[in-house]
This record gives sequence, C-alpha cells and structure tokens, in this order.
Amino acid sequence: MRSDFPIHYINPVFRPPSEAQSLILPITNGCSWNKCTYCEMYTEPQKKFAIRDEAETLLAIQQCGARFGQQVQRVFLGDGDAMALSTRRLMNVLSAIRLHLPSVRRISSYCLPRNVRNKSVEELRELRQAGLSLAYVGAESGDDTVLRYVNKGESFASTRDALDKLGAAGITRSVMLLNGLGGRALSRQHAENSARLANATQPEFLASLVVSFPQGEERFRAGFPQWEPLGQTALFLEIEQLLQGLDLQRTVFRSDHASNWLVLKGTLGAEKDRLLREVRTAIEQPQAAQLRPDWARAL
Repeated sequence: MRSDFPIHYINPVFRPPSEAQSLILPITNGCSWNKCTYCEMYTEPQKKFAIRDEAETLLAIQQCGARFGQQVQRVFLGDGDAMALSTRRLMNVLSAIRLHLPSVRRISSYCLPRNVRNKSVEELRELRQAGLSLAYVGAESGDDTVLRYVNKGESFASTRDALDKLGAAGITRSVMLLNGLGGRALSRQHAENSARLANATQPEFLASLVVSFPQGEERFRAGFPQWEPLGQTALFLEIEQLLQGLDLQRTVFRSDHASNWLVLKGTLGAEKDRLLREVRTAIEQPQAAQLRPDWARAL
C-alpha cells in the first residue's frame, strides 16, 4: 500500500471474498476473542486486538472522500471485530461515510455473536438505518460439542440469538460454516445441527468453507486431540447431509470459496434438488464433477 494512502493498514488484512471491490476501512485491529483454535487470521503479534483511534478513522474517511469522490460504492469495516465498538462509535463512523462517501451503497463487517448480545435490536436497527446493511457471521457449526472443542466461545443458542437480532433489525446475514470442523467422529451431528441453526434463523446467505490449517494443526489438536480429518469423499458426504437437513425458504447458498474442492451455487430451497444431485455426482463420479484441483485450493 502506498505510503500516502489515506488509510493505515496493519498487515495482514483480511476480508470476505465478496468484498474484493470494497474499500477496506479498519476500525479495529484483530479480533477481541481470538481464541478459536481453527483460526489463523489474527495470530501475529501486530494483530493484537485494539480499537482504532476514532479521530484517525474519521480523518481517513474524510481524506478518502476527497481523494476518491464518487468511486467508492462499498465499504467493509475491518478487522475481524468492528461490532465490538459501541453503538455511538459505530454511528460516528457510519455518519462520516455517508457525509464524505455519498456514493456508498453497502457497508458491511464481520460480526461475532457475542458482540451482538451487547446491543439491543433498537441499536442494531439504528445502525442499519445509518448504513450498516450486511454482517458476516462465522457460525462455523451449530453443534455445541464441536463449538466447545474448537473454543469458539459460542453455542447454538447464542449464535441463534445474534442472528435473530440482526434479522429483526433488517441487517442482511451471511453465515459461514466450516465443512469438516467436527472431524470423523462428529461429522454427522455437525452437519445436522448446522442445518438446524440455519433452519431456525433463515439467513439471507449461507456459505460453506473447508477447514484447513496452513500453519499446522498443533494448536487445533491441543483442544481437540481426537479430531480426525475428513477425506474428500467424506467432506462431500457431510455437505450432502447438511443440504438434506436444510429447510430454507429464500437463502443464497455458496460453497465456492478457494478451500472447496466442489463448487456449489444455488438458492435454497428452490434449487436444493439440483445441488444434491451435484454433490451425489461428486461422491459417485468425482471425475465428472469438475472438482477444483489441489494446487488451486487455498484459504
């Protein structure tokens, strides 16, 4: 990043794949929980959690407006924990975006369920009216045993409560699940209870990623020593179980992240049968399923 760019970034910077064209505006550094054993995103020392200086953030927004004018249409509030800010602080950021970047049509952020619990539906509705329209919620699993083993710090009930509050406030919810997170022993209950969570909350978007450990499994296995990874076919069987259990009315489903071998895209429930056929083809005839090659897979 050029030294004269209005925003100061602390690398590495993360954002959802769908925010590739967004202005990344960090209002926190790192993640306030940062204890999930499967997550390697904010483990570097320089990513220790902190709330960014408000004056610096507001100045950065003003300078971006002066420099980019009408070019910015989407803003992603980083790092991993923007909703940790108080409603007042978030409102100040959203108001500044509306003032200095008037062409922005979507503002989004990652969202930990624990931070939603500290805000009322009325506060969340106020944030929605000020421009916060999309929250990415890493549910990872709907199974309490799996969540406990990976030190998520959440439960089925706490995640459901957060998703319900966001939905009641009119904030679009994009929910992420981790294929393979329960390992061999907990695969079925991971799939079934994840489907149960989605059915109970009816999120607008649902995505599935494959759990992976580029930096090694040591930290993960310390809390989940009995975990055995799923092979490719077992991962597909788990996705099949998830899809079979889903009873969604109008949810966009995506399993197209770079970690996935099998790319799936569709709307549930209208295209559920087609998606199940594609998964079954990958299980029975993988050579005909146009799977992503190993060299092309990544986080």
